Amino acid sequence: MIHHLSGKLVEKNPTYIVVECAGVGYFVNISLHTFSKLTDQENISIFTHLQVKEDAHTLFGFAQKSEREIFRLLLSVSGIGSSTARTMLSSLEPAQIRDAIANADVRTIQGIKGIGAKTAQRVILDLKDKILKVQEMGEVSTISNNTNKEEALSALEVLGYTRRQSGKVVDKIVAQHPSPSVEDIIKLALKNL
Repeated sequence: MIHHLSGKLVEKNPTYIVVECAGVGYFVNISLHTFSKLTDQENISIFTHLQVKEDAHTLFGFAQKSEREIFRLLLSVSGIGSSTARTMLSSLEPAQIRDAIANADVRTIQGIKGIGAKTAQRVILDLKDKILKVQEMGEVSTISNNTNKEEALSALEVLGYTRRQSGKVVDKIVAQHPSPSVEDIIKLALKNL
């Protein structure tokens, strides 16, 4: 399994990139989300997933480890192939997909081109318990370890908001503001709840 590639970005398109590593050029399929995260710098590092089939070895690339994990979870669902999973990650941010599955939001998932009601329900049913593990990874874990966030969530609970309801709003605030105080988090959350 190829875990990641670090090398020179030779070609960049919305659906694929070519990364040269030690003289070998790797054709890597990407989502629009990853495309938007890649800068035009010469040297890049990208997380990968190698899909091996009888007729092809296909390499998929992801800017973030959490996006790769969501891709792998989507592949585990019956009826979701690599092209559908990539379309899902191109249509929505990985965090939006994670939240839609965690909150059983069929409408959001069904809004993706090529996903019907039954497939959306199957995705939620199969991944609801597994998707929460993605929140504990990489870029998301630094947010969840924030003590100010925890204090703000406790304060919002005292004010009558459920932890689930306020959690999403607080996560967005902490992601947008590098190191907000507890008071700032609570003030901004109350405006958005």
